[in-house]
Amino acid sequence: VSLPVFLVLFAAGFVHIMAPQAIGSGIPEMKTILRGVVLKEYLTTKTLIAKAVGLTATLGSGMPLGKEGPFVHIASIVATLLASMVTKFKGAYTNEARQCEMLAAACAVGVACCFGSPIGGVLFSIEVTSVFFAVRNYWRGFFAAVCGATMFRLLAVMFHEEATVIAVFRTEFNVEFPYDSKEIIIFAAIGASCGMGGALYVYAHRRYVLWMRGNKSLTAFLQKNRFIYPFLVSLIISTLSFPDWLGKYQASQLGTHDQIITLFSNHTWTDVTSDINRTIVTAEEQWVRDHWNTSHTDPFANMVTFMLMTFFTSI
Repeated sequence: VSLPVFLVLFAAGFVHIMAPQAIGSGIPEMKTILRGVVLKEYLTTKTLIAKAVGLTATLGSGMPLGKEGPFVHIASIVATLLASMVTKFKGAYTNEARQCEMLAAACAVGVACCFGSPIGGVLFSIEVTSVFFAVRNYWRGFFAAVCGATMFRLLAVMFHEEATVIAVFRTEFNVEFPYDSKEIIIFAAIGASCGMGGALYVYAHRRYVLWMRGNKSLTAFLQKNRFIYPFLVSLIISTLSFPDWLGKYQASQLGTHDQIITLFSNHTWTDVTSDINRTIVTAEEQWVRDHWNTSHTDPFANMVTFMLMTFFTSI
């Protein structure tokens, strides 16, 4: 429990001392900058260092936090620094419109590196610059996003995490008969329910933020004592997800990446059928079952607990 709390407090303290502009996601700031508002110190080297160190410590803490927003901010800072370093074409890069084009492409690169999805990155850059998006920026953003996503996957090979370039999350469905046509109805229902769940999450998060802002005395107290809020949140979450306590009902022994991989596994977790009185379960399948099938509970109850805990602790 103490390790996540320490990492979160270290990230908060380092960012406050190094560059307070690195606090938060970074996407709202990028939307503001791309609309023509000048935000000082948001695209500087100090902010880049603070963002990278803070993000590393935060992700290492295991808290239910993502890296998409920080990746977009980091890519935008790198693009700004590279543009300022170019001396031969300095005249072109002093143009404000060209600077916005660089930042729009950088937003695409940030998302592409985060998920390995260049098309999603370009769509996101259009969303960020939704007021106006020049057609000539399409190919620039897509080319930069493809290069970023490819390099991101090549780094996994260079550091021997993968044997070759593969998808971030793979499925193991039978290629000849991947799914029954009747299952398309179930897939559509899952998509609809997940969309409603996402809308509920945004609504709940908005209500929580408005409640926090409406409580003037609490907000003033937390602003004066900046370490109390991250300390309490990280302490509560790390305690509730402690692997040998309530965490065993939500597979907290696994990291976020491993949890998603096990959820993509192509075998029935509750299947106990046998062939000639012998249960056919591979070592990898048993490894998955051991994390989701805990004593006195079934995997369905554990997955519901996992989803509810992730829903509320992320808020």
